[in-house]
Amino acid sequence: MVTAYLVNHTHWDREWYFTTMDALVLSEQLFTEVLDELDRNPEANFTLDGQISVVDEYVEIHPEAQARIRKFVGEGRLFLGPWYTQTDALIPDAESIIRNLVIGMRDTQIKYGTPMKVGYLPDTFGFNAQMPTLLHQVGIDNMVFWRGTNFNRQVPSVYFRWRGLNGKEIYAANFPFGYFSGQITVESKRKIQQFIDERYDPIANFEHEHGKNDAVLMPSGIDQMNIIKNISATVQELNKHSKVHTVLSTYPEFIESLRQRRDTLPEFSGELRLPTYARVHRTIGSVRHEIKRQNVLLEQKVLKRIEPLAVIGRKSGISIGNGLLIKLWKKLLECQAHDTIGGSVSDNVTVDILHRFKEANEIADGIENMIKKKMAEYLQLTSDQILMFNTDPYALTTRKTVNIVYSSKSINITGFSDPVLESYKHYPERHHIQMMTPRGKEFTDEPEYYNLQVSGNVTLPGLGYKILTITNATTSLPELHRERGTSIAHGGETLSFVDGKFELRTVSGKRLSNILQLVDSANAGDTYDYSPLAGDAEQVLPFQYAERHTDGNHEVLVVTGAARLPKDLNSRDTVDSKYGSLEYRLTLSFTEDNLINVDLYLNNQVLSHRLRVVFSPEVPTDEALAQIQAGFVTTRNVSIPDNWQANYDEKPVNLYNFDKSVSITDTNSHLTFFGLGEKEYEYADGKLYVTLLATTSELGKPELAWRPGRASGDTTNQGHIMMPTPLAEEQGPNEFQFAFKLENSAADQSIIAKEVRNWMAPSVSYQKQDLNYFINRLDNKIWETEDNPTIPETLSLLTVSTDLDVAAIYPSYSDPDQTIIRIQNLTSSDQLIPSELLGKGTVVNALEEEQDPRTTIPAYDLVSLKVHL
Repeated sequence: MVTAYLVNHTHWDREWYFTTMDALVLSEQLFTEVLDELDRNPEANFTLDGQISVVDEYVEIHPEAQARIRKFVGEGRLFLGPWYTQTDALIPDAESIIRNLVIGMRDTQIKYGTPMKVGYLPDTFGFNAQMPTLLHQVGIDNMVFWRGTNFNRQVPSVYFRWRGLNGKEIYAANFPFGYFSGQITVESKRKIQQFIDERYDPIANFEHEHGKNDAVLMPSGIDQMNIIKNISATVQELNKHSKVHTVLSTYPEFIESLRQRRDTLPEFSGELRLPTYARVHRTIGSVRHEIKRQNVLLEQKVLKRIEPLAVIGRKSGISIGNGLLIKLWKKLLECQAHDTIGGSVSDNVTVDILHRFKEANEIADGIENMIKKKMAEYLQLTSDQILMFNTDPYALTTRKTVNIVYSSKSINITGFSDPVLESYKHYPERHHIQMMTPRGKEFTDEPEYYNLQVSGNVTLPGLGYKILTITNATTSLPELHRERGTSIAHGGETLSFVDGKFELRTVSGKRLSNILQLVDSANAGDTYDYSPLAGDAEQVLPFQYAERHTDGNHEVLVVTGAARLPKDLNSRDTVDSKYGSLEYRLTLSFTEDNLINVDLYLNNQVLSHRLRVVFSPEVPTDEALAQIQAGFVTTRNVSIPDNWQANYDEKPVNLYNFDKSVSITDTNSHLTFFGLGEKEYEYADGKLYVTLLATTSELGKPELAWRPGRASGDTTNQGHIMMPTPLAEEQGPNEFQFAFKLENSAADQSIIAKEVRNWMAPSVSYQKQDLNYFINRLDNKIWETEDNPTIPETLSLLTVSTDLDVAAIYPSYSDPDQTIIRIQNLTSSDQLIPSELLGKGTVVNALEEEQDPRTTIPAYDLVSLKVHL
């Protein structure tokens, strides 16, 4: 007889078409009712959706509930965590996913008791191939989830052992029909036999048949659903009428049953994104692109600026508390839930998301401002000096940009070679300006000055800083100026604009006459998915004008264009069409690594369309190499049958997700795209397509070409309404930054990882000055203090080989004198941990729990070290 492990739970979207504040109001009633039922019924238990943020928000308005929550958690009757928010698994950085677990489990332990050690993601839209590896970072060896499985093409059982790229495995328990498979409502209780015959038993039998499972998992709950009252009586009724034997259980208990039958479970390795039993929204990676872009920019700011600066600051006598750093992370993590970062939300929620990004950036910028100004004071710097930081643990000679306020454009910067004035702003003289002195208020004239953005080559110590000096010069800094010609060159390569096309000549002499294009098509989809419009075809957008800018040594190619397109979907199939414009400007330049960097400005005045960049590198291949969270995977297009609707909830289109880079490669050459917020690609006929944006006016639509049937987003459910999303049209200015590189060799994962790191590396500097307190927003309110410590003029806290990819450096959450260093191995070979690192600390997991000593980082794995710098 099949035994069903019934788990009572609620699924809790913090926001969707409703806001976080709406969800808080709903929790007022529901969470209170859960606690009351647990009080009344000692046999009951409940799972609160695996994300602690919603519990924190409830306790904020019900502080008296914390003791009851802690009691029920301690009794093993209320299950919280391990996540802070229910993360998306395809768009956030690997470190964001790890930190979501770390902060969620840490907060749960501190406030409520032991967190649920289950990787519980009941509604996430598909999963990257490294989820087992990421869960192992916090000691979790299992995952319970919906979506993405196919028991014919991937694995024959709903329960299996899922292996990451490094071979580490977790126990995987899938809900083939959702977290509401055993949803027992008041109506279900009234019609118990019908519920059992038409839903409960068929689902249990399906799970039994797919894997010969005598024990099956039956989740009972749905979005914002209450606890089942008198659960024991309900279980008795189920057992009275069902052919399945039901026991009241928990997720940890069911996972333990899988551990007991480990050797009978099939194995699987790879991503889970097939829409067989449920939609995974394969094209959600391009919806509301500004959310994706803001997410990447903030992730990089926290990981590559703020946290390393906090480490440098602590070693220099400036203590930025972990509470503030964690609050910054929480603001970011609140933007990474599956609906939130996917963009399948109402416009009202989108405003909230962008506001959280704003708040997080204010915290981050303020922390940076505090550390830099305090250190400048400790070093007793003058306005003629620049404090230049290196937040990477590598000694570098590289090109960086500094921001300088000075009285003229005629300067030298000692320690800065080959300088170029990239841009500047002039501030005219001001008269009768008030200032505070020991004598009281006095007035003076403020001279004219310039805010200069200057780039140059500089040598920097690993994870530290040095001081540069500004002196007057007899001539102005070199500036980029317009010059005849439409070609730029570097390192033996030439990029030209010829007859409206981009031509690339490589070091080997290969000539590619049309390397880069912009293409556009109608989008009949919604905030979940792109959908082609019947009769529409993707069209190439024209470039009309190009000019070269140079200072004699550095070159920039600026290419502009405009297209007149049908204004909206209705205008694409009518005679009397309305038209809108797309105006775009590409600024292209070579980097030190010979990448071609592209800044794209787009003024979008067209509705419901998809814009992609396409590369034609003439690389004959049928596969792509995509960087994902903590690794690389190879994708190959598959044949999609004409009758795909018979087997899939949506069309399993050959559109894929990537994180930071994607390459098309053969044994002789490869082209790599480097993205800053772009997440979706397609390759076909030797071309690589990367989606820049896909705009739409509706939250959810029914009967899409690639997604037949009901509307996602519940908009066609009973009592629901269609929900316009004009903000998802992303009208007006849009910015994109990406790069690409063509090489005469097969793609090498270790080289690509370095190129990504170098391309995304920030420039971090500070000038202490009195002319403009708003270049750094908080300068005016960070007052000089007495008894400043003495710190060295040059500092290097850590220098490791550039072969190591350091994913994160941040102050320990458990010991203020220690630093956490997380190294990821993005290659297929093991890497040695430097002996100097092992000598400074211990191997820990991401929760900072000590692990067995080790000397290597396995392929496609991560190692955390707790060190004293």
